[in-house]
Amino acid sequence: LRFAVREGGKTVGSGVVTEILA
Repeated sequence: LRFAVREGGKTVGSGVVTEILA
């Protein structure tokens, strides 16, 4: 599964939008 990384309030990437806070 592809995942998108939420950075600076912007969602970047393609596939399923997943909010990852590391």
